[in-house]
Amino acid sequence: MQFTELITNLGSAVAASSADRDHQLDPILTGLAPIDAATAGTISYIEGDKFAKFVGTTAASALILPMNAAIQAQADERGIAWIAASEPRLLFARVIKLFYQPFQLPVGVHPSAIVEPGVELGEGVAIGARAVIQAGVKIGNGAIVHPNVVIYPDVQIGDRTILHANCTIHERVRIGADCVIHSGAVVGAEGFGFVPTATGWFKMEQAGYTVLEDGVEIGCNSTIDRPAVGETRIGRATKLDNLVHVGHGCQIGTNCALAAQVGLAGGVKVGNGVLLAGQVGVANQVTIGDRAIASSKTGIHSNVEPGEIVSGYPAVSHKLWLKTAAIVNRLPEMYQFFKQSQRS
Repeated sequence: MQFTELITNLGSAVAASSADRDHQLDPILTGLAPIDAATAGTISYIEGDKFAKFVGTTAASALILPMNAAIQAQADERGIAWIAASEPRLLFARVIKLFYQPFQLPVGVHPSAIVEPGVELGEGVAIGARAVIQAGVKIGNGAIVHPNVVIYPDVQIGDRTILHANCTIHERVRIGADCVIHSGAVVGAEGFGFVPTATGWFKMEQAGYTVLEDGVEIGCNSTIDRPAVGETRIGRATKLDNLVHVGHGCQIGTNCALAAQVGLAGGVKVGNGVLLAGQVGVANQVTIGDRAIASSKTGIHSNVEPGEIVSGYPAVSHKLWLKTAAIVNRLPEMYQFFKQSQRS
């Protein structure tokens, strides 16, 4: 793809470019690369001053740059074509779509798939090899079911949703449009419901529903449990990384992001726009307010206020945790001082 063709394809997303100044600089771009490993023919991006040093060393033929005149001038000096944007990383994500398209199954039902009577398939649906779709399932237009997916009865799947290989969708699940369920994920399996008795554990059947609103993505080997009654619900456009566990009856708001190995116990309520970093654990029935953030490995045992940033185990204000961490680093020195004080 010619550099000028790329600019045309990106349209109004481009705020400025080297083509505005030098019409002769129009390299052919054959792919993409990280800035520190780019080669001739590739395009990469720089986000902020931290990575500006790479403009002087990269072999990339084109760069996406921030709105920084000094960085742009440096690219001009090296003869590197560039595009400028207020959010370089977002623009780079748009560029990736122009060079790479994910694998698509052909429309139709593979001969080895098992589609039971009573299944409703929309237009343009693709069903892969050895997928099993049980009676009563409804699948919307343009949805894709990759090989070895198992869909239990009484499941509804919205338009253009993608179920990747080897994921399992249990009964009483409602999945919206434009969702992505990655390989190995299990949606709607039984919640961990057992009642203690004098003779042992009595199993409480999980008769509720699991609901994924439009635009939700679920990472590989993640699990979202079905509750005994009511719903487990994940709000519109929320994204779950790999190995995330959402317990029965949890309510997660819109536009949240949960990184790998986050675990939510039963009945947790998460507001809108919440960010939970890797390995965050949340105890039963805790409420996390809108736009709150928890840093990695945080253990949350009590409610978190909207907009609050928490860290540590148990969770405290991030500012307090930073002060505490600084003190912990000085504990050996403080202990020696204490011992010397006792001797004197």
